[in-house]
Amino acid sequence: MSAGLSSRLCDPTKHLMSRRMLLASGASASLLSSISRAFASHEKSSESRIVTPKNVILLWLEGGPSQWETFDPHPTSRYGGEAKAIQTTVKDLVISDLLPQTAEIMHHAALIRSLTSKEGDHQRAIYNIKAGYRPDPTLMHPAIGAVLCHHDEQIVDIPKHISIIPQNSPGRGGYLGAEHDAFKVNDPASPVPDIRGNVSKTREEQRIADLYSTVEKEFQRGRLQKLEMERTLHKTATDAALKMMSSDQLDAFDVTREPATLRDGFGDTAFGRGCLAAVRLIQAGARCVEVTLGGWDSHVTNHRLQAAGCATLDPALASLIKLLRERELFESTLVVCGGEFGRTPRINPAEGRDHWPHGFPMLLAGCGIGQGRVYGGTSPEPKLDTPNPLENVEKSVTIADLHATIYTALGLDPHWEYQTPIGRPMKRSEGEPIREILSEA
Repeated sequence: MSAGLSSRLCDPTKHLMSRRMLLASGASASLLSSISRAFASHEKSSESRIVTPKNVILLWLEGGPSQWETFDPHPTSRYGGEAKAIQTTVKDLVISDLLPQTAEIMHHAALIRSLTSKEGDHQRAIYNIKAGYRPDPTLMHPAIGAVLCHHDEQIVDIPKHISIIPQNSPGRGGYLGAEHDAFKVNDPASPVPDIRGNVSKTREEQRIADLYSTVEKEFQRGRLQKLEMERTLHKTATDAALKMMSSDQLDAFDVTREPATLRDGFGDTAFGRGCLAAVRLIQAGARCVEVTLGGWDSHVTNHRLQAAGCATLDPALASLIKLLRERELFESTLVVCGGEFGRTPRINPAEGRDHWPHGFPMLLAGCGIGQGRVYGGTSPEPKLDTPNPLENVEKSVTIADLHATIYTALGLDPHWEYQTPIGRPMKRSEGEPIREILSEA
């Protein structure tokens, strides 16, 4: 990641959910939650429910992975760089030789090679990919995980929307309410922080009693009768936090409960452990788990940085697909793997590649996605000075189309309209699903 970007982005460790923050979160999020519940009630009664809960695991490659060194190599091109191409388990489909284990599971996945965006800035492009809309100063759009959790009524003790190693871009609830923001945790090698009390049980119970009797009364001061339970839901949020703290479902975060041989297959990295934890969390009832792998912003020494990213991604991605299939979660879990944009064809004087939103890949696998399919492509010898970079892209796909495809695969109507808190109608997506990569095609 470039120094300029790093200086603008906040420290992710400052945003992990502490015990005190977890207990107080109902106060800060309650107003948004109450508003979202009001306008969501009509939608939930009108749209049919998901019969079998669907899940999403987002492997978020933050910084912009290079298509040339990952899923769309052109080794014979003058722009090809040092990466070579290797055959996958899909006929005539090659990917980078930096992803040998992934090559062995490509018959279970679909690959979009022609994703295009109008955003070339990291933060704006991240928002665009995660929410399906370009940034808008008048409202915040919900991430995919928030949409899925808002739709789901299954009751579990742990959060349904989780971001592991969140860095700078955990999924947000947007206009659906802060209650759907992703719960943030770091490397699963460490326990979820600030969940277990460090005082005696008697003192802990007294603290909780004080929270309800004293703090709650102050919170309610000046509010209308029953406003707490009917609108702000502060006590409800506190109850949920306490229930999570004492729940056996917290064990889903603990990857050490898996055999060492299985853990080793994912790689001895925070990202690998995050991918293993994602499977365990989906088993425990989470609906969306995003796992972030940074380090792809290769303005200098592109090949070295891309090779390092691939070395971490490759075993984790391949093992994730295999484990989902072994545990019979593959048909109900959609895996999405990619970043905010790609990298330029031209290698700059610092041996790096710069930002390139004009044709980059996204891997999809699991529920609703046809296996072994490829859609679109990019030219091995693109015209770099053309006023229309999309002429270098075959079957270009917009970010809105990607979201429409994802929602369709999950069994959700991509064109369903929400009413925002100010009464503005907003579709889940303004794109059209790519029928060619859906399993129904």
